[in-house]
Order: sequence, then C-alpha cells, then structure tokens
Amino acid sequence: MASSDLETRAKEAFIDDHFELAVDLYSQAIALSPKNAELFADRAQANIKLNNFTEAVADANKAIDLDPSLVKAYYRKGLACMKLEEYQTAKTALEAGASLASADTRFTNLLKECNELIAEEAGELPKQSLDAQISTDTAAIMIEDAEPYISASDYGTAFSSTKPKYRHEFYQKPEEVVVTIFAKGIPAKSVAVDFGVQILSVSIDLPGEDAYTFQPRLFGKIVPERCRYEVLSTKIEIRLAKAEPIHWTSLEYNADTSVVQRVNVATVSSQRPNYPSSKPTKNWDKLEAEVKKEEKEEKLDGDAALNKFFREIYRDADEDTRRAMMKSFVESNGTVLSTNWKEVGSKKVEGSPPDGMEMRKWEY
Repeated sequence: MASSDLETRAKEAFIDDHFELAVDLYSQAIALSPKNAELFADRAQANIKLNNFTEAVADANKAIDLDPSLVKAYYRKGLACMKLEEYQTAKTALEAGASLASADTRFTNLLKECNELIAEEAGELPKQSLDAQISTDTAAIMIEDAEPYISASDYGTAFSSTKPKYRHEFYQKPEEVVVTIFAKGIPAKSVAVDFGVQILSVSIDLPGEDAYTFQPRLFGKIVPERCRYEVLSTKIEIRLAKAEPIHWTSLEYNADTSVVQRVNVATVSSQRPNYPSSKPTKNWDKLEAEVKKEEKEEKLDGDAALNKFFREIYRDADEDTRRAMMKSFVESNGTVLSTNWKEVGSKKVEGSPPDGMEMRKWEY
C-alpha cells in the first residue's frame, strides 16, 4: 500500500477517535516515506490524544528537524511539553512557532498559560490544577482535528517492544548523571542530543539505516545549559547536570517510585553559615556518615548484589580501568571481567566459561 493511502486511512481513523490505529497507520506510512515531516507532526497529535506525551515530543522534534517551517509541529511540541510540565522547553517551542505564524492566536493563548505555569512553579502565583490551566489547548486540538491536514503521527511506534538498536546504561555522582550509549564508529555529525528540564533526546541518523531515537523522561530535573555530551569511538557519553542533589533510583521517571535521598550533604554543610540559635542544631557530619553507612551496608542478593559491586568498581575507576572492564566483558561474551588495560588492550579477550560449560555463539 502506498504511503498516501496509509496517510488517508490514518486521518480517517483519527477523525473516528481510533487513535491507536491512527498511530499504527502513520507508522507504516513513515516506513515508506521517512522524510515526510507532516506524518511525524500528525502522529504527535495522535500521541497527545493517547497521553503519550514523551512520544509526541519526539514526533514533533523529528518533524521540526525535517521541516523547520512546519508551524503545527512547534505547537504540538509545546502542548506535549506542557503536559509533561516541561514549561521552559514548551515556551521555547511555542515562541518559535509564533514567530512563524504571528496571526495564529493559539500560540498567544498557550504561551500565556505557559508563562503563568512558569510563574506558578517559581512561586509567584498560587498553584492551580494543571488540567484547569491547560484548557484552551484542548479546544484548540478539537479545532485542529477538523482541519484536513491534521491527523495522527507515526513516530510513536519507535517506542515499541522491539529490542533497541544500541544498549545504554548510567551511573551517577551527587552532582551529575552520566549516560552511556554504546554505539561504535558513529560520526559526530550523525548524532543529535537535546536537553530539556526533565527530558533527554538522543537521535542517531546514519545514511541508509533507520534512525535511532532515545528520549526518556528523566527521573529528576536537570540544568540543560550545564549538560554536555561527547561522541567517542565506541560510545556516546552524556553528562546530565542535576538540578537537585538527589539520588536517582532509575534513569527514567516512574510515577510509582518514591523519592528521594539527598546525597551531597557535604557540599551543603560546607556552605552552611553558623548562626547563634536557641534551637538544637543537627550534626550534619554525623548525618552524612550515617547516609554513607546505609548505602555501604545495603543488603542485596544475587544479580543485584553483583551488579552493585561492578557498578562501584566502574564508578570509582580511572579511564583505562573502565576501558579494560568494558572490552573484556564484551569480547568474552560476559565471561571475563578484567581491570588491567595493559593486559587486554592489545589483544582480543577470549571467553572463559565455567567448568563443565562451553561457549556458543548466538545465531540471529
């Protein structure tokens, strides 16, 4: 089936409120026309209807990359970011869209609400319900849906259950989180990384291959202007500057996760002035020691304990030790873990299975 036919069916599904079907049809259309910005922008709309706001932002970003003049992509990115409470990112997108369509009152209305939410977040306005604040945008969506060019986008199916193309992991320090994406031999020009207040967006677009996109909503907020990344020969290393000194129990946000343990007590105490007070003061040094002791004595079993042990070694190691650990583990298919770069750096590390077992290569 042609891309245009799939697009027509997706529009019909969207109008009939079959948003999941619309997303699927747009995905099929994009597979045939991966450079069509309209398809990505329209699928962003369907993802918003499904409350898939992170996917909607990814769709809108892709549409903007393909066609920076596509007004509706900026609007949908702004709306989705507001739903994610990424107000500063939303404001930037809405202002960009408004500059392209100055007569479009939707941008004016939504920008006003966005600025009010930013002020509320800063404590300058009394807190209101987010659903009550973002009211005119819902009406605007209903109006947009009546327009012939509006329909669902397809980009959301990139967030499916299929195995990701590149593996990633993270570790953290009190002041930052380091995310590593293991992608070998990727040109720096093929990598794009964007930082939101609580969104990380990574895309790898190689000629002749399907684009890879990784866009999690992060566990905690970050400071975008202090974040950075580096494309190395075997990986992409991304450093996220924490907005608050809290311990992230995972990389991605989870509404069921209870937060949070502040970890850089030493920094806070070193900057704390001493004022006379009639109230008893806390022993911050003792508190810090107790926190460290609890972390050290945390009881884990099985793979969790082993993973914690390896993470601690990797976290505290120098660059050569990390390279040795990664090279030996990957080349030996997880049977050897060496910290000696001089020993493993100049040769391939052969697998060493436990007694009574043999190595076999996976067939794909």
